[in-house]
Amino acid sequence: MEKILYSVIKTAQQYNKYCVKPEELVESNKATRRVQDEIELLTLLIEKYDQEHNTFKDADPIELLKYMMQEHQIQAVEFANILDVSAGLVSDMLHYKKGMSKSTIRILSVKFRLNQEAFNRPYKLLPTRPAISANIKKAKRSRTKKRLALSEI
Repeated sequence: MEKILYSVIKTAQQYNKYCVKPEELVESNKATRRVQDEIELLTLLIEKYDQEHNTFKDADPIELLKYMMQEHQIQAVEFANILDVSAGLVSDMLHYKKGMSKSTIRILSVKFRLNQEAFNRPYKLLPTRPAISANIKKAKRSRTKKRLALSEI
């Protein structure tokens, strides 16, 4: 049996190496107790390093999400599949049109191995386009005018 030794993460290179390993273990489909223990240990070491070296404390959640997607080479469509939402909703989130739900924040936290607080911060959403509601009101007024004109005939 191959014995693998891990230590407290001290360098970014070691961190990156450890971050890849749990994914490799999961993909290997070896569901032994030893593999599960190894994944748990790596997760603890990674989380400890993240807590000590967290540069995301004041980051805007959307900018953080964009950064993490870029770092993990995840496209918006693929990300929509991960979240089990439409690509349009992901686009709206990335463009500050929709906020992130609690379940989205939980999924992001697990996927990127970050504390939920990193994504659960207030940020400004863009106002909805008033032109759409104005167009709807305009169309309703137009229909009302047509009805009135028809009733006068």
